[in-house]
Parts: sequence; C-alpha cells; structure tokens
Amino acid sequence: MADDLAFQGVAGQAELVRSGEVSARELVEASLARIERLDPELNAFGAVYAEKALAEADRADQRRAAGQTRPLLGVPIAVKDEMDIGGEVTSRGTGAVVRRAPDDSEIVKRIRAAGAIVVGKTTMPEVGLWPFTESITWGVTRNPWDIDRTPGGSSGGSAAAVAAGMVPGALAADGAGSIRIPAACCNLFGLKPQSGRVPRTPHYGDENHWICFGALTSSVADSALMLDVIADGSFPPPRPPGPLRIAVSEVFPAGTRGRLTDETLAALHGTADLLRELGHEVVEADLPVGVRDGLLIVGLMFRGIREFVREMERPQRLERRTRAMGQPGRLISDGTVERLLRAEARLAERVGRLFAEHDVLLTPMMSEPAVPAGIMEGRGAIATYVWSTTWVPFNVLWNSTGQPAASVPAGFSAAGLPLAVQLVGRPHDEATLLALGAQLEEARPWAGRRPPITDSA
Repeated sequence: MADDLAFQGVAGQAELVRSGEVSARELVEASLARIERLDPELNAFGAVYAEKALAEADRADQRRAAGQTRPLLGVPIAVKDEMDIGGEVTSRGTGAVVRRAPDDSEIVKRIRAAGAIVVGKTTMPEVGLWPFTESITWGVTRNPWDIDRTPGGSSGGSAAAVAAGMVPGALAADGAGSIRIPAACCNLFGLKPQSGRVPRTPHYGDENHWICFGALTSSVADSALMLDVIADGSFPPPRPPGPLRIAVSEVFPAGTRGRLTDETLAALHGTADLLRELGHEVVEADLPVGVRDGLLIVGLMFRGIREFVREMERPQRLERRTRAMGQPGRLISDGTVERLLRAEARLAERVGRLFAEHDVLLTPMMSEPAVPAGIMEGRGAIATYVWSTTWVPFNVLWNSTGQPAASVPAGFSAAGLPLAVQLVGRPHDEATLLALGAQLEEARPWAGRRPPITDSA
C-alpha cells in the first residue's frame, strides 16, 4: 500500500487528501520514509526538512477539516536547490554560496499557497552547468532505473526523487535542457515552459533569459496541474487535440556531431508512426539553423556562465572545471552581447517560420539513453562541453528562442533504460504540447512501470 501511495502522482495524492482517504501527515510520513530508505543510494536530496514538513502537514489536515480546499493541499513536493527557501542556503550545487535566503522565491510561495508541503531540496551539478548531476559539494546523484547511470542534469536530483516515488512532483529549472534531459533519463514528463511564463523572482535577470522554472512529474496531467499553480496563466487539464501538422527532424544541429543509437532512432520513428495512427500529419522538415546560429548560442552561453561565476560569494570554492568554463565569457564584451542578442532575435523569427506551417516539431531528446554516472569525472571544461554536445545537442535552441518544449517518454531500451523524444511547440503554446503529450500517454502509458530500486522500498 505504501508503494502504491507513493506512485499516485500529484493529482492522485491531492485527491486522496481532499477525500479524507489519506491525511497529509500520512503522505508526508510516507515520503520521508522513502527518502530515508532510498536516498542514501540515490543522493537526490541535499537537505530534508522533516520536522517542518510534518508540522506543515498537521496544519494542512486542520485546513482540510475546516473545509478549506487547495489544489495541492497536503502533497509533498521537492524544490531544486536553485530556488530560495527562506532561512536556507540556495547552494546551486556548490559550496561557493553561504548566504541564507531571506525569504521564499516566488515559485516556492506559489506552491505553498496551493497547499503543497516542501520536504527538501534536491541536488544539481555546480551552477547547473552539466547534463549530469555530480559535484564536489554534493557528490554523485544516481538514476533509479540503474544506479550506475546518471539521472541527467541539471535537475537530476528532482528527477531521481520523482522517479523513485520519494515525492510525486518536484520543482526544476531549464537553461539548456535541464528539465527535459532528466525527464528523458528517468521516464518522466518534463515541460520547459515558455520563457517568462513562470516567475523567477528573485533569481536571475534579463541576461539569463534562457532559464525557465518548471516542474518534473510522472504524468502529463500532473505537469499541467503544477504549471497551473506556478505559472502566470491558466492551464486546465489537457484535452485531446484535433489533427495537427507535425514536423519531424532527426538531424543533429549545425555545428555539433554525433549519432543516434538504433534504439533512440527507433523511439523517434515509432513516435512519428504513433502520431500518424492518432490522426496527425507527420512530415519531415529541416530546421532553418546554421553554424553561425550555433556560434551565437555558444557566445551567449559562455557570457552567461561568466556571470554565474562572478556572482559567487566564495569563488575560490568553485570546481576547477566551473572556473574554466567562466573564462571564455571574459572575451565577450557588452557590445558583442548586444549584437548577439539582435542575432538571436532574428534566429527566433527565422525558426518561427517553421511553426507558421507546423503546429509541433518532433526531435530526439538525446543521442542515447542515460549515460554512466561519472562518465566525465576528472575531465576538463572543454572536453566535458564537447562531449555534452554529442549527447544532448537538441535542447538549447528552444531556450534561445524561448518557446515551450517537452520531453515525452517513448519506451525502454533493451537494457531497461528509459527512451524519450522531444516535442517543441509554437511560442506561448504549452497547451498544445500538454494535449499532445497526454494523447501519447494514453496511447502508450508509461507511468505504470516502476524503477528497479523501488523493489527495495
């Protein structure tokens, strides 16, 4: 029963509390018990707030008894350690931050206002730089589907926590695929919302416009519920979409090199075939993106990393690889940044023409499933960056253009590792991605299969 309760999802757990079948305290106790049993092996949490969470659960039960209703009342949720929780250090995966946050960030305030109970903070790589979740400060976070593999990054702790049933949902952030990559590694649905959809206050300024806050959940409906709570705008439960025109591309972005594994390619083609069976028109298309566009993205990325490094309180504590990644940005002047931003706007306009003729774009998520944990341990900044472009080059463009994109589960490899594809929507059109994702989930359910590590829970 405890295992079944853990995998009821966000909406399912909220309904159990609302109906009185389960108390908020029982939910939080079950979450904390799973964290205690599973996290020593997974290392998904950097901090757990057991006493505070239990006290909040008791208050939630009092509210329910008084007839109050809130969409997430009593549901335990984890927060990526990139978002402020009042009185706690927001480490962003590093020991270079020591100041405690004076207040909750806006996104945390919103989930609390909806009745959610924050049980802890989840791990991330230092400053969120990598598509794996490993750091000198917090160690190696592991994938519940195979503990020798990474759960992805940078929201890898959030993904591992949800996939293992330690929480039904977790807040996450995406600056170059950091929601979608962990979702793909862990058999979750991961939506990067439209840029600016979810407030980031007090984090990040306009110079970090790529970074979007969102959530990781097991199901599309749960992601829609979380987005409805945290976003500016209304996101009701997704409805079946009408016939859509969907472009598909399996080509690596210009300026990157790599090869899709046979299983990754089969997942892409299989999803395209399923979409056709569901009544959609699926056609091949080329992205209007060239090598110069890749260079402008790299330039803006390195300048952004430089800003991350500069704002650290104790920069001498940063990993050598992080400090090295901050160096190239010193060569990019303010004037160059302005020119790059103008070129980025033209890129978004050019890419937008593809979506004038197509409702959605279907691409690979990664060139292969979750890679071994520690695969780049001891490697330098450039070697790690180049390697990452061979594994996860399909994501960052959509942070640059700002439009929504989602990772959708697409089966499993022969080794039992999750496979996934990416859906990209028109600007401001999360609703179509949620609707199409829900349709795929109904046709090819994924949430019922649980990772091997949960057998020990």
